[in-house]
Amino acid sequence: MPNGGIVEREVPVQLNKKNRLDILLNVPDFTTSTRVANKINERLGGIFAKADGPSAVSVIVPDAFNDKVVNLIATIERIDVSVDTLARVVINERTGTVVIGDNVTISPVALAQGALTIVIKPDAAQPPPVAPGGAAVTPPTRVSLAQVKGASIGELVRALNALGATPKDLVAILQAIKAAGSLNAELVIM
Repeated sequence: MPNGGIVEREVPVQLNKKNRLDILLNVPDFTTSTRVANKINERLGGIFAKADGPSAVSVIVPDAFNDKVVNLIATIERIDVSVDTLARVVINERTGTVVIGDNVTISPVALAQGALTIVIKPDAAQPPPVAPGGAAVTPPTRVSLAQVKGASIGELVRALNALGATPKDLVAILQAIKAAGSLNAELVIM
């Protein structure tokens, strides 16, 4: 209701007479709803809860909680569940502020912008020297980041900042990596 409303008569709710509860998640997620159901079952010592989709978990009231559903709800409320968070990178284009979630990764990719070349490799193997007794020289405009599972976005942003990339450059680079399908996260630009 746009301007609110007035409750004329209280709606009676008899929680202690219920034999089933439906728990709705604020943020729909299959992984989180499955974790909630598993944790409830673990706490109650049986199979009483099941995930009904990304946003709902149904719980059958155990015999031990007949006529004590409020106590069951209180028990469920105290269960700690790790919530599955979305991989997300948020950039404030005006200030150059970059906020990175901890589960954001970059798949192998190569990108060139102006005089800047970025290569993210899947492994950290050292290339062989150019000649016996010599070492390969990497130009200062080349950033090479490597981990077995791809570089983190934090490493990339730190390297770009060290090279003096502007906020506009950073946004363009991250957008290009996302468009190439190598940024394993949602990109939010403010």
